[in-house]
Amino acid sequence: MNVETVLFDLDGTLINTNDLIIASFSHTLERYFPNRFGKDDIVGFIGEPLRDSFYKIDPTLADEMVSVYREHNIAHHDELVREYEGVYETVQVLKAHRFKLGIVTTKARKTVEMGLKLTGLASFFETVVTIDDVKEAKPSPEPILKALRILEARAETALMVGDSPHDISAGKNAGTATAGVEWAVKGSEVLRKMNPDVMLEKMPQLLDVLKVAVK
Repeated sequence: MNVETVLFDLDGTLINTNDLIIASFSHTLERYFPNRFGKDDIVGFIGEPLRDSFYKIDPTLADEMVSVYREHNIAHHDELVREYEGVYETVQVLKAHRFKLGIVTTKARKTVEMGLKLTGLASFFETVVTIDDVKEAKPSPEPILKALRILEARAETALMVGDSPHDISAGKNAGTATAGVEWAVKGSEVLRKMNPDVMLEKMPQLLDVLKVAVK
């Protein structure tokens, strides 16, 4: 696999925000629709833009629910967010080997920056494309193509790594190689059905895939 650029999703790929996302959804949905939505319903929302999830439930309340969600999410962020095992070390090695690195996420920039600061990952990435920076979110190729333009990189030598079918679809739509992660909250089988080029059991496996020697 000839890869010069690696693009990562953030939530569920680099950092474990699952507990925070589920708690924020639960808090919001219980306020507006008590006892209507369970954990399985909430997991189904993960991976798509936040407003899209709430719009499907009630278009008239979507913006208000987004505000309630984000208030809770920010208030509880640092106590519930952690990086996944081996992520920091893997990204550090990739940076040292001069790979072009970027993040492509459907999160808002404010909480993206909070997560990167908390986990110490911010300095490794040359660009971060958020939901605030594009007209169409993943699975549209727009966010990936924007990241590639900023990095002055080519799709044919890029790899998109993510935990959601939207990540894999976006990569395919943009013309990059794709990698799914076994630790996806929706289960690895959901990603396998998307036929990514690679499935990663742990993030350090990415170094083997890219044939990066670790000293």
